[in-house]
Amino acid sequence: MTLTMPFDNTFAREMEGFYAPWQAEAAPAPELLLLNEDLAVELGLDAAALKSVDAEAIFAGNEAPIGATPLSQIYAGHQFGGFSGQLGDGRALLLGEVLDVHGNRRDIQLKGSGRTPFSRGGDGKAALGPVLREYLIGEAMHGLGIPTTRALAAVSTGEPVRRETELPGAVLTRVASSHLRVGTFQFFAARGEVKKVQQLANYCIARHYPELANVENPYLALLEAVRDRQAALIAQWMHVGFIHGVMNTDNMTISGETIDYGPCAFMDAYDAQTVYSSIDTQGRYAYGAQPVMGRWNIARLAETLLPLIADNEEAAVEAATDSVTKFAEIYVAEWLTGVRAKLGLQSASNDDLDLANSLYTIMSEQKADHTNLFRSLSSAAMGDDAPLHAELQDAAAVTPWLERWRARLADDAMAPDARAEAMNAVNPVYVPRNHLVEGALKAAVETGEMTPFKLLLDIVKSPFEPKDGLEAYAQPASAAFGAGYKTFCGT
Repeated sequence: MTLTMPFDNTFAREMEGFYAPWQAEAAPAPELLLLNEDLAVELGLDAAALKSVDAEAIFAGNEAPIGATPLSQIYAGHQFGGFSGQLGDGRALLLGEVLDVHGNRRDIQLKGSGRTPFSRGGDGKAALGPVLREYLIGEAMHGLGIPTTRALAAVSTGEPVRRETELPGAVLTRVASSHLRVGTFQFFAARGEVKKVQQLANYCIARHYPELANVENPYLALLEAVRDRQAALIAQWMHVGFIHGVMNTDNMTISGETIDYGPCAFMDAYDAQTVYSSIDTQGRYAYGAQPVMGRWNIARLAETLLPLIADNEEAAVEAATDSVTKFAEIYVAEWLTGVRAKLGLQSASNDDLDLANSLYTIMSEQKADHTNLFRSLSSAAMGDDAPLHAELQDAAAVTPWLERWRARLADDAMAPDARAEAMNAVNPVYVPRNHLVEGALKAAVETGEMTPFKLLLDIVKSPFEPKDGLEAYAQPASAAFGAGYKTFCGT
């Protein structure tokens, strides 16, 4: 007997031609490794039932839950600047949609469940390491308050997958507001299927932006709504030193959630040029390039919507160009709002942008740890500069900036302890440090030991509260580790 989930599958019902019905490949010996019980409750599911053998089979792809309509979505995308006209879910299977306890529609998808019509020669499987990485980073981002897809479960499959070496296989159950991407629009636009683009736009508006349904130009409004969400999202990435690593248009959601945690990482020493991804050889998606690439991706979405924005091509291009151009302004406003909070500023001043940038310059010159330096500022707000000085190679380098910052703080009538508390609520103690992530994944993959992973997962899910005895989890990697560190897609 299999489980019933309260599916309401609008994409399968309404969007024929945008997917291929499909079934997962069976795993020989599935074993549940992780279940996100908090997320299960949020989805309105029975967490206890999801620990059963029946649920284990569902999470592995061996059985479809009652009410599911398994399918693989099709999309295209610009990958490192080059357009691929057909990509699609090469190893993913959308089981269906549920309405969570808040009334929000959420996709439930298997990732790593075998070949699909869009696998392009791949095996459609996933290795355990990348599955655990996505589980961990998604939960860390959720803990940081950043919109993200999340993992409901991770199972081992009992069969190996072949990459550079033979690795244990696994399947991730991913939950998202939807899996619709800029690349979904690109697939149909590239084929000149304007009616399909319009159908998709209407579906996205109904699902993600219902307030736009009756505006004068809903398709221009859709472009601007996605622009605004992505600008805000990328600003949030920048606030915590997150580097996505592969910001292709097929990895940018229409909903505004972070998706596809492949070669992602969190920065230790601040450097705007930081790249960890082994495949980003030109630094296209470096930390400091992310806002620029966000705008570039929005421009690609705009191109697909031109026939819908206006009948007159010149008028459509003018309107879309104006909307895309405003991405930078919106991003800077979102970024500055977040940085003000990180600096303990309650009001706005015209000098704040320069004040913030001056600190980043010092951080870069001093090779200061991004996370720890910002956390140390709450102590400085209370009059204790020692933690801040400890993050710098030359403590005197920050003295002029501190004087300027404290003069700026005086503009806000706020008690020091209240200010420090507010700063600590936005400046995390913990992010998934790269060396800790790698160590936890290595233990899980090589020996099957999940304890280090589960401890790290528990820590990053509550990133703003310091935990006694776990000070090492707030420390960056050694310089030797950081110098040669690379991340991999794991596909």
